[in-house]
Amino acid sequence: MSASSQPVVTLGCRLNIAESEAIRQLLPAHGRDVAVVNSCGVTNQAVKDTRAAIRRLRRERPNVELIVTGCASDMDRAAFEAMPEVDRVVANAAKLLPATWGPRANMAPPRRHTRGFVGVQNGCDHACTFCAIPQGRGRSRSDPIGAVVQHVAELVERGQREVVLSGVDLTSYDDRGARLPALIERLLAGVPGLQRLRLSSLDPAEVDDHLFALLTQEPRLMPHVHLSLQAGDDLILKRMHRRHSRAQAITLAQRLKAMRPEITIGADLIAGFPTESDSAHVNTLAMIDDADITHAHVFPYSPRDRTPAARMPQVAPETARARAAALRAISTKRRADWLATQVGTVQAVLIERPGDRGHTPAFADLHLAAPAAIGSIVNARVTAATPTHLIGTPE
Repeated sequence: MSASSQPVVTLGCRLNIAESEAIRQLLPAHGRDVAVVNSCGVTNQAVKDTRAAIRRLRRERPNVELIVTGCASDMDRAAFEAMPEVDRVVANAAKLLPATWGPRANMAPPRRHTRGFVGVQNGCDHACTFCAIPQGRGRSRSDPIGAVVQHVAELVERGQREVVLSGVDLTSYDDRGARLPALIERLLAGVPGLQRLRLSSLDPAEVDDHLFALLTQEPRLMPHVHLSLQAGDDLILKRMHRRHSRAQAITLAQRLKAMRPEITIGADLIAGFPTESDSAHVNTLAMIDDADITHAHVFPYSPRDRTPAARMPQVAPETARARAAALRAISTKRRADWLATQVGTVQAVLIERPGDRGHTPAFADLHLAAPAAIGSIVNARVTAATPTHLIGTPE
């Protein structure tokens, strides 16, 4: 995101994206000139990236009131308040309160988006040894189902065709006993105009029979399942304090695809976690093929202060980077092979960028050979595939 064209700069997860959209709507359109950095503190590198974004934003907008919020600034508020570029730090707990950002009078019309990110859950009750998120987000809490349905209905009324439900630990959603599957069912029933629904990262340990049935049988729930796997070796998973095994993750991916063959599997994977041996790394490499992962988000491990993993025997940074590169190489090939299988199919493409670009239901990037209106859903026949995207013509 260009800091010079947007009042809110976002780092980190999809929940931060959703919260930044809410902040953008709360910012006054007139009066003081304000810019916001919504920070990420998941790793030390994320904190470094946040600091770099703040400095860049100050250079590009020397006269704005620069406000920082998010996990990184919550975890080390004093350090961010001490930055000469920062005018004010806003706590995570206050960043979605209208009073934090001033009156809503004279607000500019919201920017047109085709995909809305809706945060429905925050915080986490688990204790993954590499993760600092509980320090910045606190314990798990969920928005009421009625409020979520109303929010999504408003987005659809404004013309958004697709909504992504996001959260720090989305599968722990719990509104007084109503879990994520209940939210999905209420949402689809209560907002019949919602054409496409996506879910952010899912914990494989929390995909129960009810959620599995929705993922494989509900046509408006898009066939792309992103799993928080992190590793493909059982010992490393145990040391991460993950709640699934390698075999359980592979079985889940295979069952999903057996029931709904068009489903694609995405995954978060960490390379070079402390104590990771060569054989453990090989197991994670093999996981990409074994679980048919076509959308891999690969990160070299970066120690985070005050986390148990930071005190474990560390893998050399250059080794972690090399292992991440190896994972990316295999996942890139896997994705290219999958894209090639889409040639000749007809895909419903949501046009998201000016002219001709959008995503298929299974989340392949597709470029149309003819222009189409942003926000439209176009049936396109796939005529070619590159290693990164599809090319299609409108039917």
